Amino acid sequence: MTQNMDVVVTAPGDEPSWKQRAVERSTRAAKLRAEQRVQRFLDAAQAIITEKGTTDFTVQEVVDRSRQSLRSFYQHFDGKHELLLALFEDALRRATAQIAAAAGAQPTPIDALRTAVQLLFELSRPDPAARRPLFTDFASPLLLTHPAEVRRAHAPLLDLLTTLTTTASNAGHLRPGTEPRRAAALTMETTMFAAQTSGVPFTSTAEADGDQGDDDPDTGGPHLSAVGTALAARPFSADEVWDFISHGITPLRPGADKRCVLRACVPTYLSA
Repeated sequence: MTQNMDVVVTAPGDEPSWKQRAVERSTRAAKLRAEQRVQRFLDAAQAIITEKGTTDFTVQEVVDRSRQSLRSFYQHFDGKHELLLALFEDALRRATAQIAAAAGAQPTPIDALRTAVQLLFELSRPDPAARRPLFTDFASPLLLTHPAEVRRAHAPLLDLLTTLTTTASNAGHLRPGTEPRRAAALTMETTMFAAQTSGVPFTSTAEADGDQGDDDPDTGGPHLSAVGTALAARPFSADEVWDFISHGITPLRPGADKRCVLRACVPTYLSA
C-alpha cells in the first residue's frame, strides 16, 4: 500500500527564520559591545589629553585609564596614530555641528557663510587656554604625512561649507561663475591655515643658516621672518579673514575700483 506524503523542500541556501533572528541578535550584541569598548578607549584618551594639554601619551596610559586590556586595544586600533585620528575626526564633526548651528541661525545665506568662516577661524586658532592639542599638535603633522586621512576627516566640514556656498550662490550673493565646491575648499584651507599660523613667529631659511641681514638677497625685500614677526605682533582676526575671502567670491559693489579690491583687505603690515 503506497502512502502519499507532502514533502517540504528547502533550498540549500535558505536558513530557518529562527536561525537568522538568532544570528542577527548575536551580531547586534557583539557590535554594541565593540562600540562600548572603543568609546571607553576614546574617553580615556580624551581625558588624558585634557589633563596634560598635549597628545604626548602612551597607549599603555590609555589602556590603564580605560581599565581594559592591551590586547583589546589592538583589536580595535592599529596604534596610537589611529586612536588620535579617531579623536580628531570626532572633534571635527563636533566643530562642524557647532558651525552648522551658528550658521543656521543667521537671517541670510551670506550671513550664514560669514558666520561659518569666522567661527571656523576661532575654533582653529591656537589658544593655550582652550587646550586643543588635537588641532595644534596632531593636525599639522598629519597634513604632511597622511593627506588622504586629512581629506576624509575634513569631509563633513567641507560638505557644510559647500552647502552654505551653494546656497549663497543661488541667492545671488556670490560672483557669477563661482564653483561652490572649489570656493568652499579654498575658504576652508585659507581660514584654517590663517588661524593656525597667525600669531606664531617663524624663522626664514636664510636666518636658519646664520644670515641676520634685514633684506632677502634674492628678492631685495624683507626676510620671511620679518613678516612672521609682524604677524606675531598683530595676528589676523576673524573679521580680516572673512573680509579677504569675501572680496574673492562676492560681486564688486557698484563704483568699486577693481584695482583696489585686493589691496583694501591686505593687512597693514604688508602695505606699511
